[in-house]
Amino acid sequence: WGRPDMSAFIFTKAILEDQELPVFNHGKMRRNFTYIDDIVAGTIDCLENPPASAPKHRLYNIGNDKSEELMRFIEVLEQAVGKKAKLRFEPMQPGDVKETIADIAETTRDFGFRPQTDIEQGLTHFVNWYREYHQI
Repeated sequence: WGRPDMSAFIFTKAILEDQELPVFNHGKMRRNFTYIDDIVAGTIDCLENPPASAPKHRLYNIGNDKSEELMRFIEVLEQAVGKKAKLRFEPMQPGDVKETIADIAETTRDFGFRPQTDIEQGLTHFVNWYREYHQI
């Protein structure tokens, strides 16, 4: 599962329903995508194995520190769905950023956290779950 307002949900739904998919900044964007199982594993590790040297309370970033090109994400998703997306290239949205990347240095240092699921595995698992959940 995951948040239904995130790109994997929105893009998969658009592809399966033959809807146009708006691609902002003409696809020249990078994002770090984290598979939900990696988030769950990282969260459990933080809860069950707090580092002795850390303060009692600390914020950690649990994510993927590998930034992927948006067009690569769409290509991998198309392969997982088995269907091409209908892309509509748009300019950059006001307030958006061209690249995101998670800084997981403290999470790796204190917990040994490293995401284990690459984009191909994650999107394939996601699409399989999505089809089963929505009975498509």
